Amino acid sequence: MEIEKIDCLIIGSGPAGYTAAIYASRAGLNPVMYQGIQPGGQLTITTEVDNYPGYPDGITGPEMMQNFEAQAKRFGTDVRYGMVTSVDFTGFPHKVVVDGQKEIEAKTVIVSTGASAKWLGLESEQRLNGKGVSACAVCDGFFFRNQDVVIVGAGDTAAEEASYLAKLCRKVYLLVRRDEMRASKIMQKRVETLPNIEILWNTETVEVLGEEAVEGVKVRNNVSGEETVLEATGFFVAIGHKPNTDIFSGYLDMDATGYIQTVKGTSLTNVKGVFACGDAQDNIYRQAVTAAGSGCMAALDAERFLAALEVEHEIIQTA
Repeated sequence: MEIEKIDCLIIGSGPAGYTAAIYASRAGLNPVMYQGIQPGGQLTITTEVDNYPGYPDGITGPEMMQNFEAQAKRFGTDVRYGMVTSVDFTGFPHKVVVDGQKEIEAKTVIVSTGASAKWLGLESEQRLNGKGVSACAVCDGFFFRNQDVVIVGAGDTAAEEASYLAKLCRKVYLLVRRDEMRASKIMQKRVETLPNIEILWNTETVEVLGEEAVEGVKVRNNVSGEETVLEATGFFVAIGHKPNTDIFSGYLDMDATGYIQTVKGTSLTNVKGVFACGDAQDNIYRQAVTAAGSGCMAALDAERFLAALEVEHEIIQTA
């Protein structure tokens, strides 16, 4: 198997990965980035981005990621198509296999593999994704001001996003599959007391209606079997996210869901020379701007790690 030795490897693209690449390139680390299965990350399936600083008129997600990539390349990042299929962090340098056939030995690894929203699996949901269907109320709620929307979920995230939408939208239907919510009591109380949120218990989504944009949602009461149509222009899925971190299992410390654990206030993982940023380690904010900030941190932490390695090597050489 072909082996390549490098100083800095970035796994995954998106705001975190590209920001890490920009900082690492400017610091002279000559980073190599493998973009992964979805170059640009979740923003490539987002139509309008209105909440990222520096774009007064807004920008589409794909355009923003093209800009990020171009900026990273301008400073010399070696951006490559390909997917990391396995890693070995038991020794040093760190071993990474790409597409099952190329091995890389890297002194530092920046993990920016992101997280993927969980979906219901409906054809109509995927067809209208970005056309009224969203998995992020904070990102897209603004576009539904004074409109009626539907949100699916029963946990704290769903309750929080329903509360957020209630400030913007005329009416919010919250679909809960059972006769109770998993959300904490305080979050449940919040949604139950907001006048423009209507909770529909024992209710499941049958189909998102509309050809070019969301026009309504067909739902079914799973106790009575009765089907009804809710008129709405937005459909939000809030049933959780899954971090794309499976290949690091057994090497990096993670929480029960799979989010990589980092030392508070840093991007440091439990493995020296391996740093994590973006949605792969952030289960709270999950915003493009916070991901970019953590990407900056990861690059700076990697730079300091490599500088310390160099000093250590010089001391050994002169001893």
